[in-house]
Amino acid sequence: MGNLIKVLGKDLENCPHFFLDFENAQPTEAETAVWNQVSAVLEEAHGILAELQSYNGAGQEIREAIQNPNDLQLQEKAWNAVCPLVAKLKRFYEFSLRLENALRSLLEALTSPPYAPMQHLEREQALAKQFAEILHFTLSFDELKMTNPAIQNDFSYYRRTISRNRLNNQQLEAENEVNNEMANRMSLFYAEATPMLKTLSNATTKFVSENKTLPIEDTTDCLSTMACVCRVMLETPEYRCRFTNTDTMLFCMRVMVGVIILYDHVHPVGAFAKTSKIDMKGCIKVLKEQPSNSVEGLLNTYCILSTPKVIKHKANPFISAVD
Repeated sequence: MGNLIKVLGKDLENCPHFFLDFENAQPTEAETAVWNQVSAVLEEAHGILAELQSYNGAGQEIREAIQNPNDLQLQEKAWNAVCPLVAKLKRFYEFSLRLENALRSLLEALTSPPYAPMQHLEREQALAKQFAEILHFTLSFDELKMTNPAIQNDFSYYRRTISRNRLNNQQLEAENEVNNEMANRMSLFYAEATPMLKTLSNATTKFVSENKTLPIEDTTDCLSTMACVCRVMLETPEYRCRFTNTDTMLFCMRVMVGVIILYDHVHPVGAFAKTSKIDMKGCIKVLKEQPSNSVEGLLNTYCILSTPKVIKHKANPFISAVD
């Protein structure tokens, strides 16, 4: 097919090779309903990343308030600085819930009978592109979050202030927007090193457990095929030269790492087992051939989100790649 081309490689029998046009794939009529639903969510993704990238926190105001506990003016200044930031953090968290629902819709579309996962990726390229865009956003968000301690510091100060005022029988107006239940859920979300990726991992695991009539292999094969697609495009000069945007290389790397992590969480024995359909050594080789500043965050993300299944594999190439 036009944008999705089989590549006859020397190890084709072990791993399906495809070139998927992540830049230009457009939805067919059959894809339109799901594509529109997911597109409405993805339209917000760029704005979310921009807000997170510009998130500076209220560290100075919080420090002054803590150092001068009896200065009511400084307490109010810190509170007024933190409240709009917490409202922003709430929007990020609520977006993660919408992203989770979008992922579920894509998983249903890309694994449903009568087609095999590979056939779905071949027939529904626009949905595969959206799946990749969700993973790209997720790892981009988490890379920014991991390097910004102000997020947890601000939210911790907010919760401490709320608790202190409750003890004094005072209720602050901001509690109406972020009630105790919401604050608890947000706290669990931001306590994760990679909250968006953890959300998607849990959502994928839940999707598998709730769809008992759907073989788990349908989901894991979808993920392993996507990982192979990205690896082939990254390691093959003829296909890299098709990228018209220089950012597509990083896009492919993020997507490859993201699907490997999801595969590792969903597959019963993980991504590093001999039965895994992902060429882990090939994926690591491709990453290590890229500039270190492009892949260091991705490798660290994987190590942080490694499961006990991964830890058991002493020859984990992701771990050794960052040693």
